[in-house]
Amino acid sequence: MVTVAESPLLFVEDNDDDFEVVLWAMKKLSLSIPIVRCIDGDEALDYLYHREEFAREGTSPRPALILLDLNLISMDGNDVLQEVKSHPDLRMIPVIIWTSSENQKDIEVSFRLGANSYLLKPMNMKQLLDVVETLNKYWFGIAISPQPDLADEE
Repeated sequence: MVTVAESPLLFVEDNDDDFEVVLWAMKKLSLSIPIVRCIDGDEALDYLYHREEFAREGTSPRPALILLDLNLISMDGNDVLQEVKSHPDLRMIPVIIWTSSENQKDIEVSFRLGANSYLLKPMNMKQLLDVVETLNKYWFGIAISPQPDLADEE
């Protein structure tokens, strides 16, 4: 059985710089969370549904958490969120929106679609370190999530 600590963080982010600064923060904080990056919503759904390049067994373990940018190139982040939260095998995976949008409509739509949290991308390195450290402590230390084999039985 894969535990939450061994399950990856699925980071759906099309901006290379945003992805790299999060990796930098994780390294700076000595966090050893496995991380998988998908650059758009289509690739994220391929990962989650074990399609295309992720069709081989073992290439796409169930993520413990999805960090999802709203403003993606191809498929909008809320479309990905809606798909994940409407699928019986995926809906129990926590999804955190990771965005630069402070628009109240975006926040409301994300929560209506089932987002578990909504985080603004930090504007400086200290904020980034604080956010990544808190994210790690809460989602990979304090919070209890269903194990994949139990979640799949629904």
